[in-house]
Amino acid sequence: MTAIALTIAGSDSGGGAGIQADLKSFSANGVYGASVLTALTAQNTLGVTAIHDVPPDFVRAQMDAVYSDLKVNATKIGMLSSVKIIEAVAEGLRASNTGPVVLDPVMVAASGDPLLEDNAVASLISVLVPLADVITPNLHEAARMLETDVASSDADMLSQAENLLRLGSRSVLLKGGHGAGSDSADLFLDAVGNVLWLREKRIATENTHGTGCTLSSAIAAGLAKGKNLEGAITAAKGYIQAAISAADRLQIGTGHGPVHHFYDFWSK
Repeated sequence: MTAIALTIAGSDSGGGAGIQADLKSFSANGVYGASVLTALTAQNTLGVTAIHDVPPDFVRAQMDAVYSDLKVNATKIGMLSSVKIIEAVAEGLRASNTGPVVLDPVMVAASGDPLLEDNAVASLISVLVPLADVITPNLHEAARMLETDVASSDADMLSQAENLLRLGSRSVLLKGGHGAGSDSADLFLDAVGNVLWLREKRIATENTHGTGCTLSSAIAAGLAKGKNLEGAITAAKGYIQAAISAADRLQIGTGHGPVHHFYDFWSK
């Protein structure tokens, strides 16, 4: 049986993040990728210049088309810019066999451009988070969800992960890539008390566009292939670390370039 993962997210016209990054990540991790577009962005390595939301009823139509025909083994959710789109996605998830759900609460692009309307944060938390098997916020997204300061220590991260878990997800992966220091530490915490720190050396590169999308979709790929959450997250962390390490092999654009999704294939 072919492992299938579905991404529900926005399109990055520059190809480094969003749907494009998700599909590359699925493919690199040995999974067939399907997609539901929630927004079109005019975007490159320098930033986002325009966003065009897909009508909510058409988002739902795409979901119904995929779930009614393909046996989806895992679902990854990324950019959902408005309350109505969030609600449409939630309705589609409840009506479908989604497999495990990975929710990446995308709020701001790597360039700093906002991707989620302010009034949609509460809806994301109340409507979608309880449907997720794991949520994957970075430090800034976690702080916005909890209306608190950005975590600056391991103790802060653990406290915030515990508070994020109380929002209703079955587990949390709090990503520390935006933190300081020589190490990049991510923290996994689930509802039964399992705690897993994943630490890697911070890589000196400006080419990190699409890192969050790539990591969350790699987790979904692992889940689609039957890994448990800890196994999928550990494998995905290794994949994104290697993709960032190889990012400078690519020469894409003049701003923050993408990670190298196919580092293991293009070198052969």
